[in-house]
Amino acid sequence: MNHLDTDGFIPAQSQFDDIEFYCPSYMGGIKTLEIIPKMKNLKTVHYSQAGYEDILKHIPEGVVLCNASGLHDVSTSELAIGLTIASRRGFAEFMDNQNKGIWHRTRKPALADSHVGVVGYGHIGKRIVSLLEIFETKVTAFSRTGSDGARKISEFDAFLPQLDVIILILPLTKESHNFINADRLKRMKDGATLINVARGAIVDTDALVAELHTGRITAGLDVTDPEPLPAGHPLWSAPNVIISPHVGGDSGAFDPRARKMVEEQFLRLYEKRPLLNQITGLN
Repeated sequence: MNHLDTDGFIPAQSQFDDIEFYCPSYMGGIKTLEIIPKMKNLKTVHYSQAGYEDILKHIPEGVVLCNASGLHDVSTSELAIGLTIASRRGFAEFMDNQNKGIWHRTRKPALADSHVGVVGYGHIGKRIVSLLEIFETKVTAFSRTGSDGARKISEFDAFLPQLDVIILILPLTKESHNFINADRLKRMKDGATLINVARGAIVDTDALVAELHTGRITAGLDVTDPEPLPAGHPLWSAPNVIISPHVGGDSGAFDPRARKMVEEQFLRLYEKRPLLNQITGLN
């Protein structure tokens, strides 16, 4: 039995032994992952997210895990650009004034002529860079290896004080946890913008809240730490920040593209060809 779960449905326990292919629901949470080891005849898990650090511990030995690299490029890069423009041009202030019925003109920085650092240069990072070129920006990309024209992340600190915008789209690892810490936040130039469309824990939340309260920087966050961000958390009331509830990949473009990718996986299984984006179980 193949089970494609894209609508939050969890199979009954009586079905577990029949499942050979499982696709947990997108952003379905731990409940859709912790049942994986109970599927005794499971052969393949297709995870409809690009990041897979949260599912790895649930994948039994010998089970093939595939992620959705490439699936979220369009939507996530679109949101990254949207948050960047909104943060640079002062949308948070505009909305606050709109709610108060205040007409107040202020001049804000443009995205044009900004020096943008894109930290993470995989599928989505490259897409973001290609979109930024339309806005007449200077872009410096950073990756772990420094390949494809990017700088190595080890060089980031040398560029940091020059950057007008920092866009984070790197995986969460031990090395990237709290990559943007209090020291790096303080070294951001006055008026700079931080955009996080990666994982919340890549930014030290307490340090970010403190820096936002200085009024020096702005931020646009699609991810937070903790997540979901609880009611009353200081980040909600911090100035100059726009928060979206982790919707980078979750747009109207998701369902048709996700289904097309799963259909391709089924076809490859049938034709005994290598699966797309195979993470574990590689021969």
